[in-house]
Amino acid sequence: MKFKFWGTRGSIPIPGEKTIKYGGNTTCIEIITNDDDLIILDTGTGIHALAQDLLQHMPIKAHILITHTHWDHIQGLPFCTPIYIPGNEFIIYGGKDVITNMGIERALQVQLQQAFFPIAENNLKAKVSYKNVVPNEQFVIAGATITPVILNHPVINFGYRVDCDGKSLFFTGDYEQQFNIYEPEDTEYSEFQAMIDLSVDSLVDLIQGVDALIMDSSFTAEEYTQKKGWGHSSYDAAIELAKRANVKQLFLTHHEPTRTDANLDQIYTELLKNYPDLGFELHIAQEKLEITL
Repeated sequence: MKFKFWGTRGSIPIPGEKTIKYGGNTTCIEIITNDDDLIILDTGTGIHALAQDLLQHMPIKAHILITHTHWDHIQGLPFCTPIYIPGNEFIIYGGKDVITNMGIERALQVQLQQAFFPIAENNLKAKVSYKNVVPNEQFVIAGATITPVILNHPVINFGYRVDCDGKSLFFTGDYEQQFNIYEPEDTEYSEFQAMIDLSVDSLVDLIQGVDALIMDSSFTAEEYTQKKGWGHSSYDAAIELAKRANVKQLFLTHHEPTRTDANLDQIYTELLKNYPDLGFELHIAQEKLEITL
């Protein structure tokens, strides 16, 4: 199994000379199994470049796992060229919206409304189908076992564990560890903290020993104090989780929009200095980076 980053940015695409190394496109990760089956994690603007590559390998059958439906994780889907070409097939997996009670089909149907996009859904010539994901209920696609788990974010957000070819990876989507909303002197504090600890322990158990952990790491520790509750993790939180779970490699992704290549280089250097004995390989995700597990 191998995977490749096509989009590593969070919130909004920021192409330009200051984001060439790590990339300016929003989240999209390609997974290829040893049998050449295709799994795609999220469809941010990075899927456009992936789609151009896929044009060389048609017909294609793609399994798309959507973590959540915030724009930066789905906005590239209408620009995935193979979806307009007969003979291709796309199966899109994701959660049910708790407000509208609609399934993941809503992610594409909303974007293809006339008010937002010039091409209607009936212009899609590929075969497109949808499957709703149930938390903690494993399913198998393309020879890979997928384990979905709900992770804390201001919308229903799935993290996905992918096991295939004797290897494993876990992608958090957007994730912030739940924090205690009560003060230590409040009577509710202990019970709420116990719930948080149980949730984290369950996540550590799920990702224990994975070959690759790909985690939302948007903020420095200092920045996080000002953005607590925004639904994103810090670099330090990602490292601590990776250490607890004994992962083999950690990839920091969902780079904050104002973060330049130089900023990320500096952050990486400081992290290596602050954590000299990690016990795993630490990487900052960058577009076109391909890893074979």
